[in-house]
Amino acid sequence: MIMALDHQILMNSLGGDGPWSFDLRDQVTSTSDLAKAAGANGAPHGLVICAEEQTAGRGQRSNRWVTPRGNDLMFSLLLRPQLPVELWPRLTTLAAVAVCRAIEATIPSEAGIKWPNDIYLRGKKVSGLLAETAFGGSGGFVVLGVGINVNTTEFPGELQTVATSLRLELGPTNHHPVPREPLMAVFLNALDEFMEEAWEHRFPDLLMEVRRRSVLVGKNIRAVVDGRPANGRVRDLNHEGHLILERVDGTTEVLTSAAEVRVTT
Repeated sequence: MIMALDHQILMNSLGGDGPWSFDLRDQVTSTSDLAKAAGANGAPHGLVICAEEQTAGRGQRSNRWVTPRGNDLMFSLLLRPQLPVELWPRLTTLAAVAVCRAIEATIPSEAGIKWPNDIYLRGKKVSGLLAETAFGGSGGFVVLGVGINVNTTEFPGELQTVATSLRLELGPTNHHPVPREPLMAVFLNALDEFMEEAWEHRFPDLLMEVRRRSVLVGKNIRAVVDGRPANGRVRDLNHEGHLILERVDGTTEVLTSAAEVRVTT
């Protein structure tokens, strides 16, 4: 039987004096909507809103992300970065590495990053991120939505071949749910460390890890950018973590975001 998130276990798993405070809910429409409203009302940096069930969560490009009750991790962070706004987009990169490290601390599997905001295990999506910047209340803030498939073992039809979970990756001989609190704690501690040390001065070092984990670098892809197709070979990531795409004619384009990114070969 899968239990609801336990606040005391979360705090014990964090084991430090980080900025995090928790608002644990049962069912919500969207944790990110709640975090955005809290930010507009002046809530402080470090608020974490979690839900056991989410009925109208958003992924990239407003895709719906609906989760079954009690199986997975679905939460949103309210962050007030003390850095210039132009550096805030780096947060998605920091969070992607933090998710990878949390997964690898939990199960014996290597996590990859599919630019711009998806985490993969053995070719299947296990996690997604969505960072949204807003202004209001006591200034600007970022809402970071995080979804990690932890204990779901059955996905609806079209997702069966493209989605996975930590529990599925442990194989059919595993009959126990994966504890969610320690997984979440590793992610939050890693993200806190990155925001303190790697957001600015150590960002190039972190990008080296992102390149190593990339499932797109060196591959041919097709994507949609501002409603138009963008096809070519991924040469690298630039100094901000943006995708460098080489077209068939040899010209290059730097993509800061894209939708429907697919590997072709």
